[in-house]
Amino acid sequence: MDLKGRNFLTLKDFSKEEILYLLDLSAKLKDKKKKGIPVDYYKGKNVALIFEKDSTRTRCAFEVAAHDMGMGSTYLGPTGSQMGKKESIEDTARVLGRMYDGIEYRGFGQSIVEELAQYAGVPVWNGLTNEFHPTQMLADMLTIREQFGRLEGIKLVYMGDARYNMGNSLMVACSKLGMHFVACTTKDYFPSQELVEQCKGYAAESGATITLTEDVESGTKDADVIYTDVWVSMGEPDDVWEKRIRELTPYKVTKKVMENAGEQAIFLHCLPAFHDQKTTIGKQMGDRFGIEDMEVTDEVFESVQSKVFDEAENRMHTIKAVMIATLGEFEE
Repeated sequence: MDLKGRNFLTLKDFSKEEILYLLDLSAKLKDKKKKGIPVDYYKGKNVALIFEKDSTRTRCAFEVAAHDMGMGSTYLGPTGSQMGKKESIEDTARVLGRMYDGIEYRGFGQSIVEELAQYAGVPVWNGLTNEFHPTQMLADMLTIREQFGRLEGIKLVYMGDARYNMGNSLMVACSKLGMHFVACTTKDYFPSQELVEQCKGYAAESGATITLTEDVESGTKDADVIYTDVWVSMGEPDDVWEKRIRELTPYKVTKKVMENAGEQAIFLHCLPAFHDQKTTIGKQMGDRFGIEDMEVTDEVFESVQSKVFDEAENRMHTIKAVMIATLGEFEE
C-alpha cells in the first residue's frame, strides 16, 4: 500500500482498504512502542504544526509521534503565524513547504486545510476542521477494533450535535468500513442531507447502514458503541450553551442509555468531556443551569464500559501511522 505524498484531509479521500492499512500500521507501531522498539527512521526531517485552535491530545500526539520517529517539530499556535492575516494561506503553504517535510493544520474551515494542501508540495494532515476530524477517526476505529476484534457489522450510535466534524467524520468512517451508523438526536442536529446521501453511496458498497433517529430507546438498542462529544464546539459563542443544553439534554449518555445498549457496549468520547464540574466551563454551566454534567454523566464516564483513555492514547499511534505512510521511506 503506497500512500507516499498523499494528504490526509478527510476519510472521504481514502478507500476501505487504505483505511484498514493505516489501522494495521497503527497497531504495529503501538506494539513497537509498548515493547520499546525504536522507529526513529526520520532523523533530519521536520514537521510544522499549525494550531489555530488549541488542543491537548492532538498537539501532544503529533509532537510525541514526531519525536519518536526522530523528527523535529515546530508548533505554531493561534498567535504564532501570520497565515490569513499578513500572509495568504497560499503563500504560507509555499514557504512552509520549502522548510518542512509535512504540515499539520488544526483550525476552522475545511477550505483552509485544502488550500494548504494545494500549494504546500508536501503532505498536509488535518488535525481538525469545523467539518472533519480524520485523525480522531483512526483512533476511534483502532479502539473499537481492539475491543471487538472487528469493525464490520459494529453498530455505532452518535448522540448530540451531529452536524459538525465528529458526526460527519464518524458517518463517513462507518459507511466506508461496513459499520452501522446511527445519529441519535433531534432532527435539527442531524448531519447535512448532502453528506448523508454521499455516505449512503459508500454504505451501498461496504454493507453499512445509516440511520437518523430522534428516538433514544430504539436508536441505542443493542448498540456496540455509544459516542458523544461536547455540545458547544470550540470557537462558538457562549450564548449558545442555553439552547444546546435545553435541546440536547434528552440525548445525554446516561446509565439507562448504556443499559439499553447492552453489557457489550462501550462508551467513547473524543474529549474533553463535561462529565462533572471540575472545569471552569463545567462549573459555570452548573451554577447557571443547576446541572451536574452535560453530554455524559460521570457515572458512565468513569464506568468499565468507558474506553475514552484507550481512545485518547490511540491518537498518538494512529497519527504516527499517518505520518509514516504519507512520508514514506519506511520498511515495516
